[in-house]
Amino acid sequence: MDRRHFLRRSALAGGTLLGTAGAVEAGAASLAGPEPPPDFHLHYAPHLGMFEDHAGGDPVDQIAFMAEQGFTAFEDNGMKGRSQSEQARIADALREHDVQMGVFVAHSISWGEPTLVTGEEGPRQQFLDEIRESVEVADRVDATWMTVVPGARDLRLDPGFQRANLVETLREAAAILEPHDLVMVLEPLNNRHDHPNQFLTHTAQAYEICRAVDSPSCKILYDVYHQQITEGNLIPNADAAWEEIAYVQVGDNPGRNEPTTGEINFRNVFRHLHDKGYDGVVGMEHGVSGGGKAGEKAVIEAYRTVDTFGA
Repeated sequence: MDRRHFLRRSALAGGTLLGTAGAVEAGAASLAGPEPPPDFHLHYAPHLGMFEDHAGGDPVDQIAFMAEQGFTAFEDNGMKGRSQSEQARIADALREHDVQMGVFVAHSISWGEPTLVTGEEGPRQQFLDEIRESVEVADRVDATWMTVVPGARDLRLDPGFQRANLVETLREAAAILEPHDLVMVLEPLNNRHDHPNQFLTHTAQAYEICRAVDSPSCKILYDVYHQQITEGNLIPNADAAWEEIAYVQVGDNPGRNEPTTGEINFRNVFRHLHDKGYDGVVGMEHGVSGGGKAGEKAVIEAYRTVDTFGA
């Protein structure tokens, strides 16, 4: 039994041992408590707030609850904005429960005015300075991946020039990250519903940029929710870009909530990732369709429902 299951089973057993004398007389098997839920086949990563009704507001308690439910990864877009002491607490909790740290957002994202695609020195240097800061955060929380969103497109500049400017900036960022074995993952976003006027929107576009940067520290974050809206054809497009995909995020569409609430066949998507040998994180970057503990329980049950494959 690995450490995760020992910790979860011990917690359950402790609750049984504090019960009635009748429970004690039921025998040694019952003293061990019920078997904890098994780990999932993929490294699904909840985020803070997803199970707050069950676990309370403390991030450490939320991480413990995630681990008890069989989740083996965790992501936190806002990690960089937390105090160093809070980052350290979260990192300690992740290590204690054998939970892998997923992405955090590496830089300030401009949703309106173009920045990284313009070639202007000011925005470029700000981005590179924030990448340097993110190296320190990654070291503090044992992270490997950090999200990069190029931001808005420049309507006054040809897309080819914008791409060239972006590639040059990303090459400089990759040179900062490579010595630390860290990876920035570029996230194409849909511009039809959530994020209008974004420069990076399609899988093929992200693939082309990563190939141009040509660094192990610049890869793709393949967000199934965004790409279902933008282009569909999820499995073939993921296969086509597979060499450059380092991280996956999910959310069903419409609604951007847990699997089984929309149109995406997540059982097939997750089976495909599993069959290809994907051992990375699958970030649960979505909301909860229902309220309270019942809504949170429905999220866990949804992942159990679609995670029914593999040996």
